[in-house]
Amino acid sequence: MRPRTLEEYAGQGHILGPGMLLRRAIEADRVQSVIFFGPPGTGKTSLAQIIARQTRCRFERLSGVESNVADMRRVLGTAANRLANSGQATLLFIDEIHRFSKSQQDVLLPDVESGVVRLIGATTHNPFFFVNAPLVSRSQVFELRPLGEVEIGGLLERALRDEERGLGHLRLEAVPEALAHLARVSDGDARKALNSLEIAALTTPPDPDGVIRVTMTVAEQCIQKKAVVYDGDGDAHYDTISAFIKSVRGSDVDAALYWLAKMIHAGEDPRFITRRLMILAAEDVGLADPLALMVTVAAHEAAEFVGWPEARIPVAEAAIYLATANKSNSSIVAIDAALADVAAGRTLPVPKHLRDGHYAGAERLGHGEGYEYAHAHPGHFVAQDHLGAARRYYEPSTEGHERKIRERLEQWRAKLEAVRGQGAPS
Repeated sequence: MRPRTLEEYAGQGHILGPGMLLRRAIEADRVQSVIFFGPPGTGKTSLAQIIARQTRCRFERLSGVESNVADMRRVLGTAANRLANSGQATLLFIDEIHRFSKSQQDVLLPDVESGVVRLIGATTHNPFFFVNAPLVSRSQVFELRPLGEVEIGGLLERALRDEERGLGHLRLEAVPEALAHLARVSDGDARKALNSLEIAALTTPPDPDGVIRVTMTVAEQCIQKKAVVYDGDGDAHYDTISAFIKSVRGSDVDAALYWLAKMIHAGEDPRFITRRLMILAAEDVGLADPLALMVTVAAHEAAEFVGWPEARIPVAEAAIYLATANKSNSSIVAIDAALADVAAGRTLPVPKHLRDGHYAGAERLGHGEGYEYAHAHPGHFVAQDHLGAARRYYEPSTEGHERKIRERLEQWRAKLEAVRGQGAPS
């Protein structure tokens, strides 16, 4: 059931829709080097084969799993001779290109750059991480997305009707609910959905009237439990933790729990999750709820001590606490503003009254002279210049505990401004 033309191809409208760059390039036979990346079953190989049918190039295929450098040099050498003798270019399709080592990928560079071959690479991994930068820079990168339920449902319907390549030669009936179930739990993977339909058709005995009926029960039996799309070192890994952190930051506790459950189900390292939560507790909750960091550090220690599956409880507790806490990013804004000042070269000398006065000769230099001990004053505060310049980095929000901090700070800063106006010791 692989599509033979762009009209039969399902999905990827963002790159193959009318007027889109890739579609125009295919129709005009102007495809140069491209890399397709996306989850399994989204049509990477099928799209390469369609391009091969619509191009005037010679089609060659290699596999990142099975091919070696000798295979590559043989194909590239033949391609160079073909181009020199007949003027015909070669379209080289490499499946699982990320499986090639750096040295293997480097072999391709000269011939890709010179135009001896037009490269089509297919990978389930993000090429910006797993394919050599020089090769990526010489290629157009297109991301293929998981197919939607409607698109997969259309593929299943087509497979039921197609007598030549599909199941149309069988007396087969599938209830709409069964097809919808296959489309839904295939997780955007067309290959998985078609394989499940085939299993249902070939393993279900016909009724007395000779009709094979694919019911909801049959569909549930013929497709495996929905697999979580999650690779421990690739896009899904980083995309899922990103969605988790952004959900907690956005106070969407239910979304946060779903993404957390996905990572737990996939066997993610609990320390990776809790480290990110500790950063979030300081960055996004901050002093609006000072307990947030304490709760998260405790969850980190508990998770490291007990491990999965019990660790799901303290980690979930921390995630829920952070998602439902008052939020403030004033701490990161403050320290980044101060760092920007220092990086810009605005280095201030330490005022003399704050310098170390505990060594012999410090008094003669005036170090420590005029310093006021805060605890000797009412409220344990003294209006004293500790910087030698007027700077404001920390601006507390009005959320949660920070509202009280803001009130105190406004009073202290007003007194400090008064002292600066009178001329503070320096």
